[in-house]
Amino acid sequence: MTASLAAGTAWFAAPALPSGGSATEAPAWFASSALARGGHAADAPPWLPLAVVGLLAGGYLVAATHDRRGWDHRRSAAWLAGCAVLAVAVGPLARLPDDPRGHMAMHLLLGMVAPLGLVLGAPVTLLLRIASTPTRRLVGRLLRARPLRLLAHPVTTALLGTGGLAVVLLTPLYAVAERQPALHHALHLHYLAAGYLFAWSLVGPDPAPRRPGLAVRLGALLGAAAGHSVLAKYLYAHAGSLPPGLPDPDPAAFRSAAQLMYYGGDIAELLLAVALFATWYHRRTPRTAVTPRLIKGLASPEDSSLTHTS
Repeated sequence: MTASLAAGTAWFAAPALPSGGSATEAPAWFASSALARGGHAADAPPWLPLAVVGLLAGGYLVAATHDRRGWDHRRSAAWLAGCAVLAVAVGPLARLPDDPRGHMAMHLLLGMVAPLGLVLGAPVTLLLRIASTPTRRLVGRLLRARPLRLLAHPVTTALLGTGGLAVVLLTPLYAVAERQPALHHALHLHYLAAGYLFAWSLVGPDPAPRRPGLAVRLGALLGAAAGHSVLAKYLYAHAGSLPPGLPDPDPAAFRSAAQLMYYGGDIAELLLAVALFATWYHRRTPRTAVTPRLIKGLASPEDSSLTHTS
């Protein structure tokens, strides 16, 4: 992964601007004010996304104070860090002038950086520690559901993240989303949900259905990193024609966005790799705390497929 950074520097420097293109041209990524990301902000109060993030942070802290056995402050710090990254993505970045680099930064924060902090906050474990017995049983049944086993597999989550981004950027879906505010916001939710599932399947401390071993999870991470890098290079090389459906894209700005995707993705994936090996190391070393019985009890005698740690 780190070797790709050095190789990527030379690769990105090679292509030249197509004839007629100029780095000094006014950005036309979104073509018109009707397609601009700023136009979507008028569909809902600008403070609403930040209010939702505030509720996530405040609700978590309230739940942590209700844990009679004492909740780990490091988990709280990880959750709040993830919420802070979310706030940057839906706040300042959403208010920036129309620029593909700002849009790509939003994708990286929503889909790769924020989910890691949220996952390390272990919200499901916190819920299990403070919830009533019927709620814990309901959560246990949901975690053992067969559809979640498939959805939470590292290979599936990698395809949802990298594959979903490729579908958005290589098809007219992106241009359609710019004309449909509901679809536009739904794509942002997809980035966040797919990123959360991917981080959860790799490093999540929460209970998970039949989480595979280190080799499978590491392979999924390397595969996702490779797919992310290939997609960034393809976008860079075809900056004059992607994404389809936009009448007047700006190749120079799109190349800058592809570079941000390439190098920013490497950093986010490196953080995931560090978290993956850290959780694997701590699992192999003796622990001072015993896994809560309520979490162990989620796996029924007939189906002991629920695991607690990664």
